[in-house]
Amino acid sequence: MLGPSSTHLDDGAVLISGHTILAAGTRKDVLAHTEPDCRILEFPDATVLPGLIDCHVHLAFDAGPDPVTTLTDSDDMTLLLGMAGRARQLLDAGITTARDLGDRGGLAVRLREAISQGAITGPRILAAGAPLTSRNGHCWFLGGEVEGEDEIRQKVRQNAEEGADVIKVMATGGGLTRGGPSIWQPQFTTEELCAVVEEAHRLGLPVAAHAHGVQGIAAAISAGVDTIEHCSWMAEDGTSDLREDLLAQIIDKQMHVCLANHPNWRAFADRVGPEKAAELFASARRMAQSGVQLVAGTDAGVPRASFGGLVSSMEFFEYLGTPPDRVIDMATVNAASALGLSDQAGRLAAGYRADLLVVDGDPLAGLDALRAVRLVVADGRFHIPDSTALS
Repeated sequence: MLGPSSTHLDDGAVLISGHTILAAGTRKDVLAHTEPDCRILEFPDATVLPGLIDCHVHLAFDAGPDPVTTLTDSDDMTLLLGMAGRARQLLDAGITTARDLGDRGGLAVRLREAISQGAITGPRILAAGAPLTSRNGHCWFLGGEVEGEDEIRQKVRQNAEEGADVIKVMATGGGLTRGGPSIWQPQFTTEELCAVVEEAHRLGLPVAAHAHGVQGIAAAISAGVDTIEHCSWMAEDGTSDLREDLLAQIIDKQMHVCLANHPNWRAFADRVGPEKAAELFASARRMAQSGVQLVAGTDAGVPRASFGGLVSSMEFFEYLGTPPDRVIDMATVNAASALGLSDQAGRLAAGYRADLLVVDGDPLAGLDALRAVRLVVADGRFHIPDSTALS
């Protein structure tokens, strides 16, 4: 059994009832809490750990070569059915919580409710709804265009009224939007981002800021967002310009950063070669080594970013030199903290939600073990991936 910061217990066990963990610890101690008719599942040579958390997905995108065209050509029912299938793919990969950071028409909220009610199989969804963006800005086609502080505050309130769990704001441009602002280019002023944060926090909602460019990162930090997405430190000339003063502020303010690194990062590294890859990954390595609170995410849904790719994205940090136990924390206890779920998820402990993952082997010996999924328990519901059979 595996817990935070490499806490490892041999011959461990977890007792669940309904949606809740009742006990976790040694097999002997846990069995002492069981009733005579308790169902017992045994997994020799396997590891049980908290269900994984993907902090950055887009279920409305299909991960194909042109997900934007696919989305804009699809009606809501077609999109929702596709999103349901992609949610199941997340669960198959051991992901029991996923934060959806941008969809159209509140479809992720509808999917969240269907999963919660047991009508559809999938992980817990935290939904952002339509991300706030500038006129014709990044992902404008999702319906979140705003201009000026009044419209910003109104859109935050609208998203909250429609059931959003988090407010997403596009602080900079992005590569997915044809003809939109450059990826490094700010879309909002610091004052406008402050309005986003103030209104969201007034409503009890956190703010996730998409920020590639240095200016957008600086504005997001000043505004006090809760998480920074991507955080690639891009300058106007396309190079990386990590600023140590801003890095220090991220650490001091205890902000979480989700790099949302593409699951297919290794093919990119092979294509550009080791020297260029080291140069391009230098900012990520610096953040990983500096003490920034990094969490795991995939940007699943963008071109060729699969919904089963979280382990690949986690292996990026191992490539940067981060020990496996710390990488696992990024997808469990630290991710739960970033999403405001510290008292519910990310740990195997009494009172926590019954989100568990059983894999063959020991992930501390190699993250690849996380791909050998035997069983997933999400909110107390048992799920066996199609390729897996219980022994």
